[in-house]
Amino acid sequence: MVPYRQPKEGGWIEMICGGMFSGKTEELIRRLRRAVIGRQVVRCFKPKIDNRYADDKVVTHIGESLECIKVEKATDIVRHIDDTVTVIGIDEVQFFDAKIVEVTESFATKGIRVICAGLDQDYLGKPFEPVPQMMAIAEYVTKTHAVCVMCGGTASKSKRTSTKDTQVVVGEKDEYQARCRACYNK
Repeated sequence: MVPYRQPKEGGWIEMICGGMFSGKTEELIRRLRRAVIGRQVVRCFKPKIDNRYADDKVVTHIGESLECIKVEKATDIVRHIDDTVTVIGIDEVQFFDAKIVEVTESFATKGIRVICAGLDQDYLGKPFEPVPQMMAIAEYVTKTHAVCVMCGGTASKSKRTSTKDTQVVVGEKDEYQARCRACYNK
């Protein structure tokens, strides 16, 4: 059976962004599974630096997973895409180099639906590149929110609880907490 194929002029970029524990990967997996149900050919990717949970899967913090291909840099994605692919999913897009913007834009221009998920802010509350660039070129942007672990409010920040001070520290509950603006700034 021939998979459903978007017309060449039908490509676009979707950016799912937010803080830690806000359901970004859950939403990415949900959209990709719906594409599979629709008989579309899907490829999913994550950066090599993401060593949590599994090497060959994107995995949510609650254990939901989907097979993926682990790549070192944005341009490595290109060699895994052929003419049958209609949907590309990319998790943890903030860990990719700036070329991810150009790579995803080229896929969308070729008629491929590209769905990306990533942190929009780092642990200091600063824009986490290249996600702001991705948000600017995306046709659709979804901002997800977590629950503040301090007050139960709407959390949009990722508070680092360790003393590590580099921008990139791959971790989960051992390194970060979801916080609302007020509790983040306390």
